[in-house]
This record gives sequence, structure tokens and C-alpha cells, in this order.
Amino acid sequence: MYDETFMRRAIALSEQALGEPGAGPFAAVVVRDGTIVGEGINRSRANFDPTSHGEVEAIRDACGTLKTVDLSGCDLYTTCEPCTMCVATMLIAGIGRMYYGASAQQSGAIVSRFRAIASDDLQREVGLPVGERRMPAEQKLAAESMVVLETWADAAPGRRA
Repeated sequence: MYDETFMRRAIALSEQALGEPGAGPFAAVVVRDGTIVGEGINRSRANFDPTSHGEVEAIRDACGTLKTVDLSGCDLYTTCEPCTMCVATMLIAGIGRMYYGASAQQSGAIVSRFRAIASDDLQREVGLPVGERRMPAEQKLAAESMVVLETWADAAPGRRA
């Protein structure tokens, strides 16, 4: 259930990021059972890490706090509608619900001044089959890669027969 307190905390983190070298004004908090369990701001430039978005950092923080990679039952509050990478991270982690401030269209008008690839382009590219994307890709050593995956799956606890 939406709680304005958590959105205000994300916005406050976003404002704090304005004074942090290498940080961007994109912030998020992860909430479980009415308690913030993770916080993050965009530190892509500071960390030299293009995946260091506020949502990803908040998820990393929450996973560390809770000692799990399963954030089922958690909600995420973020200052801007997330990019494709951040949405994928939320889905992988099991985030149950997301609340956001600025829409992708609203933030995109500002962010497009600084980004090499617009959010719409990113979303379109990710949705294409690998052979149709702008970035050339070739599959190599599939059989050898599959051996490792099969070995892992066979040894994984709780696997289905």
C-alpha cells in the first residue's frame, strides 16, 4: 500500500545527490513491511559503473540488508519511472510493486540532453531478438556453456526433477 513517506524519502535522497560529486538525482528506496530496507542513488559516474542506477543500488542495499536475493513482498519507491535495466532488476529480485515520481516522458526530456541512448531506444533494443539489435552479436561455444549450466542445474538444491 502506497505511503507518501517513502516517496518523500526517495525525493530527499535525490536532492542530497545533487551535492555529491559523480551522483545523479535519481534515487529509490525498497520497503518491506513498512520499513525501508534499502536505499540508493545513481552513482554511475562516481563508481564508473553504468549499472549504478538508484533503483539497482537500492535493490543491492536491500538484498545485503536482508541477506537474500529474493525481495518478494517488497515495494520500491523511485523518483523517476525506471529504465528497462532497472525494471528487469526489479523483476529478477521479485519486487512486488513500484511507485514512481516523474514519468519516463517527463524525465526523458531532461535526461536526453546527457545520454547516448534514450530510454525509448533502450527499451526497443532490449525487446528485439538478439540478431536484430544494433549491437552485433554472435553465439560461440554454446555446447561448452550448456555443460556448465546443466551441471549447475543438476546440483542446485530444490531443483525440480
